[in-house]
Amino acid sequence: MPPAVYIVGLGIFTQGTSEFMLSGLLPGMADDLGVSIPDAGLLISAFAVGMVVGAPLLAVATLGWPRRTALVSVQAAFVAAHVVGALAPGYTVLFVSRIVSALAYAGYWGVSVATVVALVPAAAKARAIAVVGCGLTLATIVGVPAGTVLSQYSDWRAAFWAVAAATVVSLVGTLLVVPGGRGEGERLSVRAELRGMARPQLWLSYAITAFAFGAVIVTFSYLASLLTEVSGVAEGWVPAMLALFGVGGMVGIVIGGRTAEARPLGTLGVGLGGLALFSALLALAAHVTTVVIALVFLLGLVGYVTNPALQSRVFTLAPGAPTLVGATNTAAFNVGNTVAPLLGGLTIDAGFGYASVAWVGAALAAAGVAGVLWAAYLQRSGPKRVPTPGSRTTVITRETAKAEA
Repeated sequence: MPPAVYIVGLGIFTQGTSEFMLSGLLPGMADDLGVSIPDAGLLISAFAVGMVVGAPLLAVATLGWPRRTALVSVQAAFVAAHVVGALAPGYTVLFVSRIVSALAYAGYWGVSVATVVALVPAAAKARAIAVVGCGLTLATIVGVPAGTVLSQYSDWRAAFWAVAAATVVSLVGTLLVVPGGRGEGERLSVRAELRGMARPQLWLSYAITAFAFGAVIVTFSYLASLLTEVSGVAEGWVPAMLALFGVGGMVGIVIGGRTAEARPLGTLGVGLGGLALFSALLALAAHVTTVVIALVFLLGLVGYVTNPALQSRVFTLAPGAPTLVGATNTAAFNVGNTVAPLLGGLTIDAGFGYASVAWVGAALAAAGVAGVLWAAYLQRSGPKRVPTPGSRTTVITRETAKAEA
């Protein structure tokens, strides 16, 4: 595997840490900024809004850029936004800096996948993408708990400085290692990709993505507060609990990676069903510390077991739109990341307590299960097209439909 692939994965690690680290920083941020914890939680939604807008927009805008130039440019913008955030005098400036950070991070995601795929032979493409994806998983396991520990010994601003410094290291590595060739996409291809995305099943898949990730992130966003305020977990143990969630996520990705190719809809159904069940159990047993510890691991597992299927299925549904299909799926992830913490904050503000966010997660997961059942129905009942001799029509047989299910 070329060293550049690992450098790109490092960039995902450093920036992905910022995406999720606020879950462990919210109490300190709320105190310092003079806002409520639900208001501080809106900073997570602000980041997600930037990702929703930035993913498809920057994927198209950077199609013809030299890959190294695109990666370095968005990393530099990300670093600058974190410096502003670390120095922010108040909530409003920090809110804007989170949106700018997310725009840059979304652009990095879009370019990173295209970069690593171009660097390796066809047989190694899946492995290269997996290395990049592992950067985000490691951010959950290592980066987020480390940021929480750093904020406990200093303050939340120290975590922002650390992310900025780590991203500078990644930026330098990009300059030294990643080739400077141009992307192969052209603006003319955008029209073809838009045509390739005109399939209802694809947009249903995006809705499932939003429900699935929203169900995970709504509980994770307020997990630190739930653990300390409801479950009786000491503040010093919060980083370990966040790491436990990440370990569960790593196990889930490994399992999902092995089942998603053969049974994507089955993997999604089982994962979302488990997520609904474990979220409901967390809401009911939030005061029982030993049960909560087990549920934190299980929520990470079932929450991330769906990830490989969510990521790969959209490419199967729209093979003619390889650039926009992935970028739009990233946006769908962040629609869930935007709306879910907002819903969780509303339930807390309404007086239902921190455990209520787990009920929101259970409801979102149940909606995702309904979407999977609908997708399965459409897949089984949809018309099967049989090509005529010499036709370019894609063959869709009952055998391939079963494989996709």
